Amino acid sequence: MRRALVWLILIALGVAAALYLAQLGGSVEVQVGDAWIGTTFPVAMLLLAGLFLLLHLLLSAFGALRRAPDRLRLKRNLNRRHEAEQAMTRALVALAAGTGEAARLEMGKARKLVGDTAPVLWLTAEAERLAGRETAAGDAYRALADREDSRFLGVRGLLRQAMEKDDYAAAQALAAEAERLQPGAAWLKQERGQLALRTNDWQAALALAPPEAPKAALALAAATAEPDAAKATELTKQAFEADKGFAPAAIAYAERLQAGGFPRRAKEVLETAWAAAPNPALAAAYLADAKDLVARVPAVEALIRRNPEAAESRLLMGETTLAVGLTGRARAALEALLAAGEADRRAYRAMAALALAEHGDTAEGRAAEARWLREAASAPESRHWRCGACGKTHAAWAPVCDGCGATTRIGWQ
Repeated sequence: MRRALVWLILIALGVAAALYLAQLGGSVEVQVGDAWIGTTFPVAMLLLAGLFLLLHLLLSAFGALRRAPDRLRLKRNLNRRHEAEQAMTRALVALAAGTGEAARLEMGKARKLVGDTAPVLWLTAEAERLAGRETAAGDAYRALADREDSRFLGVRGLLRQAMEKDDYAAAQALAAEAERLQPGAAWLKQERGQLALRTNDWQAALALAPPEAPKAALALAAATAEPDAAKATELTKQAFEADKGFAPAAIAYAERLQAGGFPRRAKEVLETAWAAAPNPALAAAYLADAKDLVARVPAVEALIRRNPEAAESRLLMGETTLAVGLTGRARAALEALLAAGEADRRAYRAMAALALAEHGDTAEGRAAEARWLREAASAPESRHWRCGACGKTHAAWAPVCDGCGATTRIGWQ
């Protein structure tokens, strides 16, 4: 509606101008040599307007002819880009469906249409990887890495390939380059953490570990590899504070404190660890300086005082008192353990030894011993250090499983 009003106003102004010129009168004369041209003023104005319009049309036609090749080229490029986008869309669908060969063929079409743009190179590399053509994928990643606008994409792809090939020297160099390009990237932090684990760079793995990582195990592994005694002590302390129930960390920290002249603090660390998660290794470390069997009883009482009803506490008390001939206390501790339903084979073997201690080498004693040993055969197995990845049993905790190479997967199971 507004546009129509504008046109009406323009037409009205044009008619008014024409009427004004008609009433104005006058003439226009042009003489060149003997040639003379004369006409009225309104007609002369109309002729000038016609000449201007004709000149405008001629210049517009000439400009259109000059721009025609560029327009045709632009249209052709737009058509090629549209076809390339369709091919890339089909490649994305193929990648999502897991059909790498189909994605690779579609990206070949896209590259012919628009060349090696960054999106085309990245999708080409992913398609080649899915199709199992790692060399071609590496070429595409390197082409990306050679471009300023996509260098990080290329470096990321090459880093992933290096990790898969266990080429850790190349992976470390690529990780450093990626960190320079995108400092603090979450994905890169995770990749660098995995690289640190695979190369047993425990301090780097600890620094890069996510919140859910076993930081106690990582800190203890870092302490084991640290040559500086003060730093190693600090790392064992960090491991203990990260998980007070992780027995190897508590033992290592207690040993450092003992060597540093803090025996009472070392005992407190072991007592805290026992309260959190009793473990036979903690008892062995705590009782190491109790050479007299009788002196072991009050030492055991001190160790288990904050967690006396735990299965390991009752078993430790039963075995210790049995060793010094306190059969009554031993029976009370072991029977409480059996009544709680938490006994393993060690408890039943201790009951067999208790039967012999109470009845001697008599028919009654041997019969009771045999009965408890039969119970032990069908009782649950005691816990061991076992790899959560391959299931291999280890005599002691270690940061790396020597069966499958898994890191920080050995647990008390």
